[in-house]
Amino acid sequence: MASRRRALTLLILLFAGAGVAWAAWWQVVGRHYESTDNAYVAGNLVEVTSQVAGTVIAIGADDTERVEAGQVLVRLDPADARMALEQAEAELARAVRDARTLYATNLSLEANVRVRQAELQRAEEFVARRTALAGQGVVSREDYDNARSGAAAARAALASAREQLATNQVRTERVRVEDQPGVLGAAARVREAWLALRRTEVPAPVSGMLARRSVQVGQRVAPGAPLMVVVPLEQVWVDANFKEVQLRDMRIGQPVRLSADLYGGEVQFRGKVAGLAAGTGGAFALLPPQNATGNWIKVVQRLPVRIALDAEELRRHPLRIGLSMRAEVEIRDKSGRQLASAPRSGTAYATEAFAASPAEAEARVRAIIAAHR
Repeated sequence: MASRRRALTLLILLFAGAGVAWAAWWQVVGRHYESTDNAYVAGNLVEVTSQVAGTVIAIGADDTERVEAGQVLVRLDPADARMALEQAEAELARAVRDARTLYATNLSLEANVRVRQAELQRAEEFVARRTALAGQGVVSREDYDNARSGAAAARAALASAREQLATNQVRTERVRVEDQPGVLGAAARVREAWLALRRTEVPAPVSGMLARRSVQVGQRVAPGAPLMVVVPLEQVWVDANFKEVQLRDMRIGQPVRLSADLYGGEVQFRGKVAGLAAGTGGAFALLPPQNATGNWIKVVQRLPVRIALDAEELRRHPLRIGLSMRAEVEIRDKSGRQLASAPRSGTAYATEAFAASPAEAEARVRAIIAAHR
């Protein structure tokens, strides 16, 4: 009995010591951390789409391959776009020639004004002679009236010629051929056709891994139709779903320790809380739960918390979209904010893959204008 009593006492002391140790650990360390294994790797799924309609004649990459921003992924048949460009160039040449006609017309209209001035001068001299003869009774009244009518007609013809010259001068005065409205419109159509021809080559918007290729050679694609997806694995993050009771002391900027099932506990990732979602996952679901029912049962909700990862660690140990993670947030420092208080100062994401240089199109326009001036 004595030995059994000692063993029971020892067991009680052991459990009591373990409880005290756990309480001490919780007071010093444990209460400053919140953890969850309901966390997954997330990232941008950048869809590759065509900006013009066409038939696919070549595909430059396949699933699981690495692509760089600006690399041509899909080529469309350029025949229709090339013909449209040639037609636009012909229209520009015609517009330049029509504009040249305006400047040449000025010369003919000026000559016409001089002719009308000479005719008016002769008509007025004829009227002056008839007026002198009419006073002597040599010329009939009818001849005199005809002379005056001829002078009036010559005067009206001169006014009309001057008006035509002024109208044409308004369209040409201080305006170069290349600045004529018709030429500007035709030049814009050339640039548009050149851009459509360039867009028959579909580039990768960003660098990353290619996934979900659905386009096939010979397929007729429409503008905006998804062809494939590029995943920039260098820009992934973790969405950790914490229970609402765990968010009381969670703040933006708090440090996070993470581990991935892919690498096990040997590889630790460091991160920071980048932001807390504006609502629970159920609130943004396609069919949100309806809690106003008679047989309601309370379910603890979870809120997605975005965790930014260290770029250098991602390069050493790359992650993939959808992988499971375990996240542990240190909530000791509560000086941060629960929600973002100011908008972002710069651009979150950007690409230069579609920034086509207009130099080639401008060179085409200038060459056509110079050739037909």
